[in-house]
Amino acid sequence: MPDRIDIAWIVLLGLALATLLVPPLVARPLLGNALLLIFAALKGRRIVLDFFDLRAAPALWRGLVSAWVLIVVLFAWLASAIVALV
Repeated sequence: MPDRIDIAWIVLLGLALATLLVPPLVARPLLGNALLLIFAALKGRRIVLDFFDLRAAPALWRGLVSAWVLIVVLFAWLASAIVALV
């Protein structure tokens, strides 16, 4: 039976493959960038919870680190949206 780390590896590999498939399949740059950044946020959260072992940490720490990942992704999307629209 696979443990949590094995499942995390499988999920991360699937998200990495999805990241490779998005650019040729999505014609709209803003949508493509949004999908890529969503995958990045999911990968970041999975890494933080499983490999940094924050899954066992208090909820405050999980929330703060998850919020940090979300803020970084939103900032990256905002930057890409500004570039795409200008």
